[in-house]
Amino acid sequence: MVKPMRQYPSTSPEEKPKRQPHFIYKYLVPRNKQKNNFWCKLCVCILISLKFVCLIMLYYRGGAQSKAIKYMLPNHIKCSSIGLNFGRNYSHHPDDNTTIFFVETSGKTNPSFLSMCSVESAARAHPGAKIVLLMKGISAMKNTQTLGVSLLNCFPNVEIRPLDLEELFADTPLSLWYSRLRQWWQPYLIPVMSDACRLVLMWKYGGIYLDTDIIVLKNLLNLTNCIGREQQYLLNTAFMAFDRRHGFIGQCLTDFVEHYNGWIWGHQGPQLATRVLKKWCQKTSITKIQHCKGVKVLPPEAFYPIHWQDWKKYFEVMSKSEAQKLLDSSYALHIWNKKSGGTRFQIGSKVMIDQLTSVYCPVSYKILSWQRNL
Repeated sequence: MVKPMRQYPSTSPEEKPKRQPHFIYKYLVPRNKQKNNFWCKLCVCILISLKFVCLIMLYYRGGAQSKAIKYMLPNHIKCSSIGLNFGRNYSHHPDDNTTIFFVETSGKTNPSFLSMCSVESAARAHPGAKIVLLMKGISAMKNTQTLGVSLLNCFPNVEIRPLDLEELFADTPLSLWYSRLRQWWQPYLIPVMSDACRLVLMWKYGGIYLDTDIIVLKNLLNLTNCIGREQQYLLNTAFMAFDRRHGFIGQCLTDFVEHYNGWIWGHQGPQLATRVLKKWCQKTSITKIQHCKGVKVLPPEAFYPIHWQDWKKYFEVMSKSEAQKLLDSSYALHIWNKKSGGTRFQIGSKVMIDQLTSVYCPVSYKILSWQRNL
């Protein structure tokens, strides 16, 4: 005899939703809360540990920026065989104690060929001035030898120093900004840091700032409190020369913090200088500004005779007459490394960049030739 199946009360679709919330809130929610609390506590512990390690590292790196780094060249390259030839056109300037700053905000430990050429050209054009290259990638605690750093130490007026950003920004309007900056959320972190460093260097110390893709042609010490125009409507901060704590630089630091936007290329650099100059001079355009309230604006041919869109001209053969015309009206040349970086040229090819580097940074040029022949 077949037993009848036990009948269970049927559950209508309307009743199911009423039972689910009771189960979820009773069993699942408490477990999820426990997991979330665990991961939150773990993340906090990791962050505290990282901050503790960073503080220890900063403690042992204290004062690093005040110490120059000295390395030795490899045995096959001798400083004594290099010698400095500053040219016959050098004349004494009363402001020869001016410091010329270069900054490398990436983690590089070995300067590129163009960086070496920039520093060497500045050292040759200013034998009585101090040339300082600040590099974030090197540390006073490490004595790692690199060819580029060793080569630049052959020049008696060149100093290579570690770049400690926290120390540099201390006691400036950028100190609080830097401490709160979410560096992992900055698509243009390296150029933004470079923009910040040049303003702070001019504010704290004064002197001359140059990008590491500028080849210096002439002595710059007669240029004070000035900046160069890249285009008719735009300044460029690849060259800056200002007295310590100049009011214009102070306004630039204020604008840097108040209108900070790390997601726009040049917003903290050329665009910042342009909009601050408009406020400084109370003008709607900078096209006709040459001198305003203690700030001089140099024409494009002074530092930017070749527009960034025409950067390939540096890698083309140029006639002597055209080159002479360019050099006569320029203090230095901006090579636009953002565009030209990585572009190779043949040694002895007589393209413009080959001619320039062989004349204004011959030691770096010889090293490049030696490396190409390896």
